[in-house]
Amino acid sequence: MFERLRAMLIKEFIQVFRDPRMRIVLFVLPALQTVIFGYAVNMDVKNIPTAILDRDNSSESRELAAIMASSGYFRIVRHIDRDDDARKLLDRGTVRLVLHIEHGFSQQLLRGDVVPVQALLDGSDSNTAGVIMGYLARLASDYNSRLQSAYATRLAGQPPRIGRVELASRAWFNPNLESPPFYVPAVITNILFVITMLLSSMAIVREKEIGTIEQVIVTPIRKGEFILGKTLPFVLIGYIDVFLISAVGALVFDTPVRGSLWLLFLATTLFLMSSLGIGLLISTVSHTQQQAMMSAFFIIFPAMLLSGFAFPIENMPEPAQWLTLLNPLRYYMVVIRGIFLKGVGLDILWPQLAAMSMIGSVVLLVAVGRFKKTIG
Repeated sequence: MFERLRAMLIKEFIQVFRDPRMRIVLFVLPALQTVIFGYAVNMDVKNIPTAILDRDNSSESRELAAIMASSGYFRIVRHIDRDDDARKLLDRGTVRLVLHIEHGFSQQLLRGDVVPVQALLDGSDSNTAGVIMGYLARLASDYNSRLQSAYATRLAGQPPRIGRVELASRAWFNPNLESPPFYVPAVITNILFVITMLLSSMAIVREKEIGTIEQVIVTPIRKGEFILGKTLPFVLIGYIDVFLISAVGALVFDTPVRGSLWLLFLATTLFLMSSLGIGLLISTVSHTQQQAMMSAFFIIFPAMLLSGFAFPIENMPEPAQWLTLLNPLRYYMVVIRGIFLKGVGLDILWPQLAAMSMIGSVVLLVAVGRFKKTIG
């Protein structure tokens, strides 16, 4: 078995690096994608999942929360009581913002003091966090105007002496709200998906097109060994790409891996099961390399759009949100950003890993079942 598998691996490596088109896919495409994604434009942000930590529980603090909910930009999903709850919600990505109102909020306003209100932001997406901070600044300004107007009316024209809200924002995971820490992990995800999909989608159909599939059929190699020999070189290429882009992110963009490297290796393995499985499935049903490449691109671009890379999934229509559940890119995007930016571990990311494992296993089994060592 090992001799047959070794011969397949040598053959595939020779084939991959001999083909000029494969060199373009392996070396030119990653550089182009890094540049393109670096200039990606973010869309407006709405329905921001928000948690309220209100320790004052006064009419003034509740009014501030109500103004947020009625603005159309914030969606209050949780009312919490502890700081640990805020950390967990931000770690898991359940909310993007936690508004923290301390005891004595209303009393300080009545005394005419400047009242600090803390906003904890998920800064892993720097563009979205910047937009949220702009919304919060505008909301605080509107709230101050309402307070001034209300107390001026109560005092019947006398000069009002009333406090104002001062917002103290703090972005977690990406304190300076820089773009590279946000897009470098996403570049890894997209490049890995494109390369492995294209390589594997042309793996078997290339044998058909150049006529060597007949030679494979008459050899004693088993179906599973053939598929394994076809995919292992692409798995190794995928690991190399992840390592190279991670090194560039750390050295050039100062985006180190804060989480576990072993967890990154595990997540990449599970993701490669899905991407290579989809590519092999395309290869088994295609008759020419051109047909396989077009089919691969037909899947790649919708998968990228539905991954949460450029557009928040919660802003998509509900049918599109359901469709993203079948997209392995969605789960790998969450995992790799969690490892790079948040430094979270298996206790937080296990649902995404389980989903990738399930999708990858199903797709690989279907791809192997589709391949038959027969002609026609």
